[in-house]
Amino acid sequence: MKLYHSPSAPNPDRVIYFLRAKGKLDAVELEEISIMKQEHKQPGYREVSPYAQVPALILDDGTNITESRAICTYFEGIFPEPNLMGRDPKEKALIEMWDRRVEMMFFIQFAGWFRNAHPAMAPLEVPQSAEAAAKSEKAARKMAERFNEHLANNAFVAADRFTIADITLYITCGFCRVMKWAPHKELPNLGRWHAEMTARGFAG
Repeated sequence: MKLYHSPSAPNPDRVIYFLRAKGKLDAVELEEISIMKQEHKQPGYREVSPYAQVPALILDDGTNITESRAICTYFEGIFPEPNLMGRDPKEKALIEMWDRRVEMMFFIQFAGWFRNAHPAMAPLEVPQSAEAAAKSEKAARKMAERFNEHLANNAFVAADRFTIADITLYITCGFCRVMKWAPHKELPNLGRWHAEMTARGFAG
């Protein structure tokens, strides 16, 4: 298998951290794609990922899989332990619920802020919108506060154990650095959780 990734980009990091948590990072061949150099938009890479998405996984039979969550689902199936997506229907649903909350309500909102406000993103987000940036920033900050409240009474994001939802929140907190924001340094419960996740060593 070959995994195309872009170091420090959040969606590729989600897959890399997932594999690392599985202890299976050495099971794939890694190839770097530079998003900032727009290598993901080159014709050769579009043959791998038609929508110019990173990461992308190429299976041994030639099947192409994009979307970080879908790639993680594949790896969960072929590397079932340690389980990160749920052992029964109830747990699977709860983990997916929280994982989607992180992705849709925090990660994507922050991405909207970043894409519309950071000068480095101007060539990729045409035109940038100050109004969209302000709206997304407000939503992202609000969700960080809500996760902080959730973590006041929960050691993990979902299912009372370490799961993909923790990985998604961890990479989102890391992504926030591009706007010189560290929500885990501002919010105490998120900070406690972030320190515990870092101590696990799953992210490096």
